Amino acid sequence: MQTTELKVEMVCIHEKRLRKCLSKLKGIEKVEVDGNSQKVVVTGYAHRNKILKAVRRAGLKADFWSVQNELLNAYASSTFQNLRFNNFNIF
Repeated sequence: MQTTELKVEMVCIHEKRLRKCLSKLKGIEKVEVDGNSQKVVVTGYAHRNKILKAVRRAGLKADFWSVQNELLNAYASSTFQNLRFNNFNIF
Protein backbone atom coordinates (compact mmCIF):
# COMPACT_ATOMS: atom_id res chain seq x y z
CA MET A 1 0.00 0.00 0.00
CA GLN A 2 1.34 3.41 -0.97
CA THR A 3 0.55 6.87 0.40
CA THR A 4 0.66 9.87 -1.94
CA GLU A 5 0.47 13.43 -0.65
CA LEU A 6 -0.63 16.25 -2.96
CA LYS A 7 -0.95 20.00 -2.64
CA VAL A 8 -4.17 20.96 -4.42
CA GLU A 9 -5.37 24.54 -4.83
CA MET A 10 -9.06 24.32 -4.03
CA VAL A 11 -12.06 25.86 -2.43
CA CYS A 12 -14.51 23.80 -0.39
CA ILE A 13 -16.67 23.33 -3.52
CA HIS A 14 -13.85 21.44 -5.23
CA GLU A 15 -13.63 18.77 -2.53
CA LYS A 16 -16.57 16.85 -4.00
CA ARG A 17 -15.10 17.04 -7.50
CA LEU A 18 -11.74 15.86 -6.16
CA ARG A 19 -13.20 12.85 -4.37
CA LYS A 20 -15.25 11.93 -7.46
CA CYS A 21 -12.29 11.96 -9.85
CA LEU A 22 -10.11 9.95 -7.44
CA SER A 23 -12.80 7.37 -6.75
CA LYS A 24 -12.79 6.42 -10.45
CA LEU A 25 -9.17 5.22 -10.26
CA LYS A 26 -8.56 1.55 -9.56
CA GLY A 27 -6.61 0.72 -6.43
CA ILE A 28 -7.52 3.77 -4.33
CA GLU A 29 -8.48 2.77 -0.78
CA LYS A 30 -8.82 6.08 1.07
CA VAL A 31 -8.82 9.82 0.29
CA GLU A 32 -8.23 12.38 3.06
CA VAL A 33 -8.74 16.08 2.29
CA ASP A 34 -7.49 18.90 4.53
CA GLY A 35 -9.01 22.13 3.23
CA ASN A 36 -7.07 24.45 5.52
CA SER A 37 -3.63 23.40 4.34
CA GLN A 38 -4.87 22.32 0.87
CA LYS A 39 -3.37 18.89 1.37
CA VAL A 40 -4.77 15.65 -0.03
CA VAL A 41 -3.54 12.24 1.16
CA VAL A 42 -4.38 9.29 -1.09
CA THR A 43 -3.82 5.74 0.15
CA GLY A 44 -3.91 2.74 -2.15
CA TYR A 45 -2.16 0.82 -4.90
CA ALA A 46 -2.44 3.40 -7.71
CA HIS A 47 0.73 4.95 -9.13
CA ARG A 48 1.39 8.49 -7.92
CA ASN A 49 1.71 9.93 -11.44
CA LYS A 50 -1.71 8.55 -12.38
CA ILE A 51 -3.22 10.15 -9.28
CA LEU A 52 -1.68 13.52 -10.13
CA LYS A 53 -2.85 13.24 -13.73
CA ALA A 54 -6.42 12.44 -12.65
CA VAL A 55 -6.57 15.47 -10.35
CA ARG A 56 -5.22 17.76 -13.05
CA ARG A 57 -7.67 16.31 -15.57
CA ALA A 58 -10.47 17.33 -13.19
CA GLY A 59 -9.38 20.94 -13.62
CA LEU A 60 -7.55 21.45 -10.32
CA LYS A 61 -4.01 22.73 -9.92
CA ALA A 62 -1.98 20.09 -8.12
CA ASP A 63 1.61 19.17 -7.29
CA PHE A 64 3.26 16.63 -5.05
CA TRP A 65 3.52 17.70 -1.41
CA SER A 66 7.00 18.79 -0.37
CA VAL A 67 8.83 19.87 2.78
CA GLN A 68 8.67 23.45 1.54
CA ASN A 69 4.86 23.32 1.73
CA GLU A 70 5.09 22.20 5.36
CA LEU A 71 7.32 25.18 6.20
CA LEU A 72 5.04 27.66 4.43
CA ASN A 73 1.97 26.37 6.27
CA ALA A 74 3.76 26.56 9.63
CA TYR A 75 4.88 30.13 8.90
CA ALA A 76 1.43 31.22 7.78
CA SER A 77 -0.30 29.74 10.83
CA SER A 78 2.16 31.35 13.27
CA THR A 79 2.13 34.72 11.52
CA PHE A 80 -1.61 35.10 11.15
CA GLN A 81 -2.82 33.49 14.37
CA ASN A 82 -3.23 36.94 15.98
CA LEU A 83 -5.78 38.00 13.39
CA ARG A 84 -9.35 37.99 14.64
CA PHE A 85 -12.05 38.40 12.04
CA ASN A 86 -15.00 38.01 14.43
CA ASN A 87 -14.36 41.30 16.19
CA PHE A 88 -12.81 42.96 13.13
CA ASN A 89 -9.45 43.30 14.92
CA ILE A 90 -6.61 42.94 12.47
CA PHE A 91 -3.65 43.39 14.84
